[in-house]
Amino acid sequence: MTTQLPLALIDALKTVSDSEGVPAYQMQSESSPENAVRMVPLEDVDGKLQVICRQVDLLDVTLLNKQLGRDFRAINRRELRRLTSRLEVQTLPALPSLTGWPSLVDPAVDGLNRINLSFQSQGPVIDMTAAAYRELTGDIRRFTTTTPQSSIDVNLSEPELDREQVHDAIKRLTNLRIRQRLEDTLELPPLPETAQRIIHLRVNPNAVMNDLVDVVESDPSLAAQVVSWASSSFYAAAGQVRSVHDAVSRVLGFEMVMNLAMGLSLGRALKAPEDEPDGYIGYWQQAIWQAQSAGILSAMMRRGERPSFGLAYLSGLLHNFGYLVLNQVFPPHFRLVCRNLEANSELDSSLVEHHLLGVTREQLGAQLMENWGMPDEVVTAIRQQKNPDYSGTNAVYARLLWLGRQLLIERGVELGSAVPVPDDMYQSLGLDPAAVAEQFDDMMENRDSILAMAGMMQS
Repeated sequence: MTTQLPLALIDALKTVSDSEGVPAYQMQSESSPENAVRMVPLEDVDGKLQVICRQVDLLDVTLLNKQLGRDFRAINRRELRRLTSRLEVQTLPALPSLTGWPSLVDPAVDGLNRINLSFQSQGPVIDMTAAAYRELTGDIRRFTTTTPQSSIDVNLSEPELDREQVHDAIKRLTNLRIRQRLEDTLELPPLPETAQRIIHLRVNPNAVMNDLVDVVESDPSLAAQVVSWASSSFYAAAGQVRSVHDAVSRVLGFEMVMNLAMGLSLGRALKAPEDEPDGYIGYWQQAIWQAQSAGILSAMMRRGERPSFGLAYLSGLLHNFGYLVLNQVFPPHFRLVCRNLEANSELDSSLVEHHLLGVTREQLGAQLMENWGMPDEVVTAIRQQKNPDYSGTNAVYARLLWLGRQLLIERGVELGSAVPVPDDMYQSLGLDPAAVAEQFDDMMENRDSILAMAGMMQS
């Protein structure tokens, strides 16, 4: 196939040719995961470093820094965008001469038979033999910096082992203060009073709108946020929203306000991280995107198979609660998690977290929700949201989160690594892919309103 390569890449590949000057590389329509190689640009106060490793491996920045005595982290997104723009590429290919920075090659790269180099987010890749690639990297230092994904045994499907794994994670941490904080956090803090009162309303068949209004108005900050939410352009309410009663009766409805109040009260129970991965979408932005997508998908399902809209929405609001728990119970280690998430943005966060801590945000979040007596549907959705093969009780809620996440990533919302959506996922939910795509495209047209709503939640 013919693809016009940027001039910078052509120059970098000039030395890769046979004795007659014929390029020893070709273009391939797409990357083969087992042959894909990536380059991760890092920096610290003393300079820059680029590490070349296999796409399927986790780059262990913590190990790298320990062995080199440095404090590297991935270069910030803004600088990376400037670099890729100057080179006229979308993704920085693993060609060391492009930057001229000091480099390291992970030895696992030398075990490949062929090398695939990506320079676009999707589409053709540069394919070459391992021998040709060694011409480009032969003088570069080899240094073990990675862990194969296959060796990281993330527990996706056995929640009955979660508590044991959480305690194993405690034992791996040598600092007694951290061990004590983790043990305390699994029992504490107590479920916030507002959330307790809302749960009582949820299970009370005789609850009426005024009961909910009383709960919300008892918390002035929560009341102000609910009114601001109902007044947002997203809902385009007729007339001014003057009270919580207005917000419930005229705009949002009983169930929506109940779930918003629950999500807000729980989100405020734990503090937001001060140090987050560069380019990370904040907690409340993620919460609103996932809640909206879960709500859309549940509403599109067939009657009789459709889950509770409110519980689907609440699951989306709380899907990333374990992220707050990680920050709360692993404060010194949370920074390491952030640095490794930055350097492994193509990999799912659960791989990084399990590798460093022995436990994931999904496990911790679900454990705390279970301790707090939250609905089983929400606990299952949080715990199984990254396990598309889960088919047990309340699987529909977990699948709504999984599918919504992938559809948002496809549309440029940075929620992690992209995974192709199989047709049977739509079939299992009774959804038409074309109709779902249209609804999600419409939602993206309201992006500014959704971000404004998230801003209200965190204010």
